[in-house]
Amino acid sequence: MKTFGTSKEFIKGNELEWEIVGEGLKRKIMGYDDKIMLVKVHFEVGAIGSMHKHYHSQVTYVESGSFDVTIGEKTTTLIGGDSFYIPPNVMHGAICTESGVLIDVFSPIREDFME
Repeated sequence: MKTFGTSKEFIKGNELEWEIVGEGLKRKIMGYDDKIMLVKVHFEVGAIGSMHKHYHSQVTYVESGSFDVTIGEKTTTLIGGDSFYIPPNVMHGAICTESGVLIDVFSPIREDFME
């Protein structure tokens, strides 16, 4: 497994550039080591986090906005202050219904985000 080291200890979000990752989607990697990663993702209304799966455990906090989140066969609407857990290898995705921000935590690190 390739290692990516660790992020800086103190990270000022307003000093990081947004990375465009899709139509209406941008992200900032806010901190990581080989075991854990924190990612801030901004969604415009109508932006889609396409259905996908990965071997990482994921917990996401809805900082703001409104999202129709699907995990496996279940879909629910989540708003600022809510959160969700995605077990490894379970299909999931989200559709943004009100512009907002998701804070994703992955374990282990999402190597594909570092390339």
